[in-house]
Order: sequence, then C-alpha cells, then structure tokens
Amino acid sequence: MTTQERNKALALEAFETLFNKRDYTQAERYWSPDYVQHSAHIPAGREGLFDLVRATPPSAKYESGLVAAEGDYVMMHGRYSGIGLPANWVVVDIIRFEDGVLVEHWDVIQDEATQEQSKSGMPMFGDTFPEKEGQQ
Repeated sequence: MTTQERNKALALEAFETLFNKRDYTQAERYWSPDYVQHSAHIPAGREGLFDLVRATPPSAKYESGLVAAEGDYVMMHGRYSGIGLPANWVVVDIIRFEDGVLVEHWDVIQDEATQEQSKSGMPMFGDTFPEKEGQQ
C-alpha cells in the first residue's frame, strides 16, 4: 500500500469514527494533539473540532464521495447532512498527514443546492438532489 493509499484509508476511517460514530476516544488516535485548524467554521485545535461535533444534532452525518491524495495531503469531497442548518454542506476537506496522523486541515464549503436552485440541473454531490433543504 502506498503512502497515498494509506492516508486516504486513514482519512475515511477518521471521518467515520468522529462524524458518524462519534467515538471521541478512538478519534484521538487519528487527530494529532497539535492539530492545526484553518477552517473559519471550526474552533482551533483537536478539541475545538471535537467540541463542534459534540454540538451538532444526533442526526448529523458525513458521506464521502471522491477522495484524492498527493504526497502527505488528502482531499475529500463529501456531504455533511442533518447538521441543523437550512441546507446540507458539500465540502472539500483538505487534510495534511504526518506519520499517519491528521495534523492540519483546510476546507471549502458550499450549501447544497436543491434541484430548483441548481442552474446546471446537476446535483452537487452524488447522483441525486436532496429531498428537502437540510435533509438527504
């Protein structure tokens, strides 16, 4: 397994563990205690991220789409749904790994468009539009 393949697998495991299983003890093994957060939506550090997830509704979930890796970086195109906002978020998370641990994060976030809102007529994530805004 290449470093890129390993990092992609670790990123998927980490996101599943934190965002869907909400297993904070296990998630600590994926995120560095010195984790650097560049997102304007997430407080600094590993605990800032974990506290944000703790504050989201139980209905919140993460779905992964395309995952790409280059060197120590992984980019994941995903959807965050059930997050208590009027629309789901479609996000590209950019993660830097060091020694198999997430050490740094950036993101690009968009509200997911409904079919009525989409000028292209194409869904932003997957093959279908959300049934209602804020829901999958």
